Amino acid sequence: MARLRSYAGLVVVPALSILLALLVASFLIILSALVGPEGKFNLALPLVAYWSLLEGALGSLRGIANMIVAATPLVLTGLAVGVGLKAGLFNIGATGQVLLGGFAAALVGERLAGAPPLIAIGGAVVAGILAGALAGFIPGFLKAFTGAHEVVTTIMLNALIQLIISGSVNDVFRAAGPTFARTASVGAAELTGLGETTLHLGVLLAFACVPFSYWLLWRTTLGFEIRAVGANPTAARYAGMSPRRMIMLTMSLCGAFAGMAGAIEILRLGYYPAVFGTSIGFDGITVALLGQAHPIGILFSGLLLGAMRAGAPLMQIEAHVPVEIIDVIQGVILIFLTAEVVVRRVFRLKAARVEAGELQTITRTYGEKVA
Repeated sequence: MARLRSYAGLVVVPALSILLALLVASFLIILSALVGPEGKFNLALPLVAYWSLLEGALGSLRGIANMIVAATPLVLTGLAVGVGLKAGLFNIGATGQVLLGGFAAALVGERLAGAPPLIAIGGAVVAGILAGALAGFIPGFLKAFTGAHEVVTTIMLNALIQLIISGSVNDVFRAAGPTFARTASVGAAELTGLGETTLHLGVLLAFACVPFSYWLLWRTTLGFEIRAVGANPTAARYAGMSPRRMIMLTMSLCGAFAGMAGAIEILRLGYYPAVFGTSIGFDGITVALLGQAHPIGILFSGLLLGAMRAGAPLMQIEAHVPVEIIDVIQGVILIFLTAEVVVRRVFRLKAARVEAGELQTITRTYGEKVA
């Protein structure tokens, strides 16, 4: 019973954050209709919009499939942020890790374009995982041996990776045929839909990472060391653990998750365009915080945001509400999550037991020594 109350305490703030975000978005929806071309004041419009959103995501098998596909990269980038939070690390570099993973998958997929599909897909996905792990290892190494904060180094790497890849696709790896700059087709490595749905093999790979992460963090010695370093690096060092090694390993693991997300997204597309913009790296922050940095919570929060993405087109058609309102809802959710103390005080909620290395990781000050 005590454990159930503890879990309930952890769920309260995410649930309130979602409800408050929907209320804020409702006000904006009503206001947008009022100042729009028709100038109508319609209090029922938010209900129509949210019902259309729900219907678009869960009202048909196609909608459910689209929801799962949209949630796939979000779950992976959520793990890329959430696992890092368990180690006391705030990985904002998931965007760059996604891009590098997708680029590596595109290049390897091009080389294996004529191979059997399982070999081509497997090789391209492994290449994406390794490239993402490398992008995570670099800030992890800098954090471990120089004290450079991972927030600063990962933000810088995001821009650096994007510029390098864009230039490489334009000048080095550009395919000869298409009119716009992109790499060659990945051929047999392309992730096509199963049957008449949009579901693909990458969905299974991504969702398998959820139980793997849970097993790693709570059923292995390595996971215990990761959580111990996140809780107290000094105590972990005196217990014989190596915070430096754990930091590099954890950031590499986070990069691997994000690299897999990038590989799946690019293999779905079939090539890497020179201008490739994606927000799933930063969306992973919302997913991780909404899921309380727990793999199971990340799974459900990823599905929630995936449902919003999948249902948004029908909402725009039926309620005439632009799909950008989903970004607003997501941003407001993030604001309330990071303002957890304020939310608990306003609603007079008791403070929940939150492991060190989660929300505190985001709010702590810079300059802490690692070793």
